[in-house]
Amino acid sequence: MTEERPARPDSDAVTVLLVDDHPMFLDGLRGALLPQDGFRVVGEASSAEDAIALSVQMSPHVVVLDLGLPDASGIEVTRRLLSDRQDVRVLVLSMSEDDDNVLAAMRAGASGYLVKGADREEILAAIRTVAGGGAVFGPRIAERLPSFFGALAAAPGRSVFPDLTPRELEILDLVASGLDYRQIARRLTISDKTVRNHVTNIFTKLQVNDRAQAIVRARNAGLGAEGAPPPGHD
Repeated sequence: MTEERPARPDSDAVTVLLVDDHPMFLDGLRGALLPQDGFRVVGEASSAEDAIALSVQMSPHVVVLDLGLPDASGIEVTRRLLSDRQDVRVLVLSMSEDDDNVLAAMRAGASGYLVKGADREEILAAIRTVAGGGAVFGPRIAERLPSFFGALAAAPGRSVFPDLTPRELEILDLVASGLDYRQIARRLTISDKTVRNHVTNIFTKLQVNDRAQAIVRARNAGLGAEGAPPPGHD
């Protein structure tokens, strides 16, 4: 018979809000955060709006957050959480380790980023670290951090458009250079549809209505080749 360790007093526990739209994953994560290990799950959410409401209501130390929520990106949720509460810490736990997502999460203010599939002890250690004010990234992501920061430093317009991912910034630069969507797709070896999806996201983040407005914003920020043709409407 294994002797159970006494649970820590609630005042000493790291309070955690879990945000994921997969019930089975939530169940497993909740089961991993045992009170005797110093954790207390104070809420669970499967949507962005519920996550933000519960964060305000429960004031957790750490929000463990998936990026793929049904009503908003986890990136946007991170940004909103931190605008409401400066003391909350966000640990992203996602299926994706795509460079754009990692960089966007970092810019939004996430304190850590792990890929789903990390073992229990790694997740628990990450939650403890971010709760204590540290930063944590999975091993494969940590290996790429120097190149992430180098890409941020080298990217024109990065300080003007901090919400754009590196790929979106690259596409905006090409749009401002006068290339059409098909030319951009060929240049980047991606589909026309992918380019248009990125452009839609760019318009939303820049709060512009069309290509011409986006080009003006981009060129004012130093993007686009000199001597590029004047913007025209789509």
